[in-house]
Amino acid sequence: MTITITVFEKSPDRGRGLARDMRVRWALEEAGEPYEVRLVTFKTMREPAHMALQPFGQIPTYEEGDLALFESGAIVFHIAERHAGLLPGDAGARARAIAWMFAALNTIEPPIFDRALATILERDQPWYEHRLNALEATIRKRLTDLSRRLGDADWLDGAFSAGDLLMVTVLLRLKGSHLLAEFPTLSAYVARGEARPAYQRAFAAQLAVFTAASGG
Repeated sequence: MTITITVFEKSPDRGRGLARDMRVRWALEEAGEPYEVRLVTFKTMREPAHMALQPFGQIPTYEEGDLALFESGAIVFHIAERHAGLLPGDAGARARAIAWMFAALNTIEPPIFDRALATILERDQPWYEHRLNALEATIRKRLTDLSRRLGDADWLDGAFSAGDLLMVTVLLRLKGSHLLAEFPTLSAYVARGEARPAYQRAFAAQLAVFTAASGG
């Protein structure tokens, strides 16, 4: 059965690999699983057909036969459970990898994403500087703890896993910022993720969609 995922026809990230379908693309590439994409716009994401798949009108969604999933973390977990290489075979290591998946999405991502939104939507507000400083303080604390835990290892817990995949995609939103630059260990960690052939294939595929939609 062919896997189909929904992706932005013209991503607001301008092809930088930050839209959340990137996580799913990367996981599928790591798994060696072919897939098709269905392009959506902000308008079509709110139409009944898409809302039936994604009750919050977002991307990505995942369809395979009668199975329809939403939420990028849940989709990556589903792919990881079905294919070798994204979750360890050892039960303990597998549980730890899943814990890192949750940590990426629940602990590390929220303040990073809120910072990104604030810089776009709240820059002209009188509270902007205070809010930005508060968010960056939280992010810096999280990155300090994460960097300490990673140490000089290549990946978070032994071999590369879905935990690393999600963590790298979260940290990529800070790429080029002073925040990530303050943590050379994490900068190198992100670079290792980007260097993986599966990541590069996923990035190229996502960029190609944006380029085509932009007439490039």
